[in-house]
Amino acid sequence: MKPDIPKSKKLILFDGVCNLCNSAVQYVIKHDKKDLFLFAPLQSDIGQNIIKHYNIDSNTIDSILLYTPEQGITYKSTAALKVAKQLGFPRNLAAIFFIIPTVLRNWVYDYIARNRYKWYGKKEACMIPTPELKRKFLG
Repeated sequence: MKPDIPKSKKLILFDGVCNLCNSAVQYVIKHDKKDLFLFAPLQSDIGQNIIKHYNIDSNTIDSILLYTPEQGITYKSTAALKVAKQLGFPRNLAAIFFIIPTVLRNWVYDYIARNRYKWYGKKEACMIPTPELKRKFLG
């Protein structure tokens, strides 16, 4: 089942137990001045529903997923760059990396993703948002 989110919003699905991923979510929240993004852990009900709806192999996905009602799912480096592009100056300058072929960008992305637990650690459970941030989290 596709999530029912407003057309003006974008949903970031992330690994809820990954310290690097949780830090990235906190970074996006801090710099999301247009209030564009909602969040859900891949491990949540909504995350699992999207994975099933789009037939994503959860054993091979070491990635953030960006869901928009118009475009569906975007993965890996493309998703990360699309998020950065929306975060205002100077973070939006990361969009220059779109000139690098996707296969090369994703190779770097995959290398970091494969090593994220070793380098940054892992939580026992998904992060619980503070009451003021709860409206940004689904699932």
